Amino acid sequence: MVHDRLNYPAPDIVDRTTFQTQVDALRHREKAHTSEGDAIAAARRRLPMVKVDGATPLIGENGPVTLLDAFDGRRMLIAYYYMWFDQQPAPEQCEGCTFFTTQVRELSHIHSRDVTYATFSQGSFEESLRYRVFMGWKMPWYSIPEASLETLLAGRRSKMMYLICYLRQGSEVFETYWTTRRGVEAMDNSYRLLDLTVYGRQEDFEDSPAGWPQHSGETNHPFRREGRPISQWRRLEAGYSDDLRSGGS
Repeated sequence: MVHDRLNYPAPDIVDRTTFQTQVDALRHREKAHTSEGDAIAAARRRLPMVKVDGATPLIGENGPVTLLDAFDGRRMLIAYYYMWFDQQPAPEQCEGCTFFTTQVRELSHIHSRDVTYATFSQGSFEESLRYRVFMGWKMPWYSIPEASLETLLAGRRSKMMYLICYLRQGSEVFETYWTTRRGVEAMDNSYRLLDLTVYGRQEDFEDSPAGWPQHSGETNHPFRREGRPISQWRRLEAGYSDDLRSGGS
């Protein structure tokens, strides 16, 4: 059923007391959810770890470096493994990776806990770095050579988005946790805020009342509109080029 966006169904209208009673009831569930999240995080901190070769080569802005170098002297490293498609213009790059990476801004709070955050591009350094410039991102950026990708992913599929966490003990490096797919929502605040609104994320997987707006198919892709990732709109308005091969960005 199709509804005009100005006439979507809405919740029942009630008095303030009735409204607050139902908010209070939901709040008990929210607090339980928060407590369970804290318990899961506590279990995550107690996971064992696996050794990774700290000398694994990467490519950085100043040339060849190692995984150990990417810690930038800190004890821990969070690496986002960015899906990259060589020789493709900006509109054809991963909309999900663009969505999540766009939301990584102020890193000082992470650094204050002795943690470095960095992006590990699964493709060309030169092209992907141009994309970082195109998008206006400032986080540390590395490219993973093919042989290093096989070492770091250790049997996990390439061309997937991953968050992988590492611990450094001297010159030794250990992997302590990894996640992918919706686990990557740890980088996100847009969805977290949308979840608080009456219509939510407006995606077709959500359990919403009949008639609530929900995206379906490529015409209303959650991350991509008008032939490109949504986050790119403002960059075109600022005059940046889609051509990543020429360095036009």
